[in-house]
Amino acid sequence: MSHVTPLAGQTVLITGASGGIGAAIAERLSAEGARPVIQYGRDREGAEALHRRLGGDGLIVQADLSGPDGAFALWRDALAAAGRIHAVVNNAGIRNEISIDADPSDWRAAWQKEFQVNFFAAADLCKEALVHFRQHGGGRIVNMASRAGQRGYAADAMPYGATKAALINLTKSIARSFGRDGVVAVSIAPGWVRTDMAEDFVAKHGKDAAVGDIPIGEMAETAEIAELVAFLLRPSQVSVNGATFDVNGGSYIR
Repeated sequence: MSHVTPLAGQTVLITGASGGIGAAIAERLSAEGARPVIQYGRDREGAEALHRRLGGDGLIVQADLSGPDGAFALWRDALAAAGRIHAVVNNAGIRNEISIDADPSDWRAAWQKEFQVNFFAAADLCKEALVHFRQHGGGRIVNMASRAGQRGYAADAMPYGATKAALINLTKSIARSFGRDGVVAVSIAPGWVRTDMAEDFVAKHGKDAAVGDIPIGEMAETAEIAELVAFLLRPSQVSVNGATFDVNGGSYIR
């Protein structure tokens, strides 16, 4: 695949890139000619291992997206290191469980933590990217949403679904508002993907709890998501602006 380089010359900032879907995206984009900027929060070893797998291609930037200034610091550091950023993939995300029977302060803290990482950090990066893109003739934004953002989610993980619904709506607003500035924004809404988060869920609840309502009977592979991201970043794909791409094996409703 090394001779196929439709993304040559593109520098792409990927959040949550030290493992799972993010690392798969970085590998795929690098293989197609892009220069990935690998953001990680705590897993420096994972980020450095990925960087080695890429043959030293790309850049590594540490940033804590759980803090209110994390995304702005990330953008400053990434831009200083890269010079020009052509696309942002907001992939970083967390999923916590909180019951409606929880103490009010715990309930509020869970919602705020999840919105900070899954939505506010992404929105802040979008803001900075949009200013940059308008100054430099355009750019791409790919927001990693979820099936949960479209059909609702489990009782103990409602914040997660709400953050992802907000992310889809933000993507559509960006597409409508900045398309004339050369910005193309899309969402990807996976169901279960085979990652550590999914394996933890399966270990706790059993595989059928995850794939029982997926018609194809299997989770998506991280490589499937990565391939789609690479396709959506191709310069030829412009009219996808504003779309949400479902990658859920047909499991739209329960």
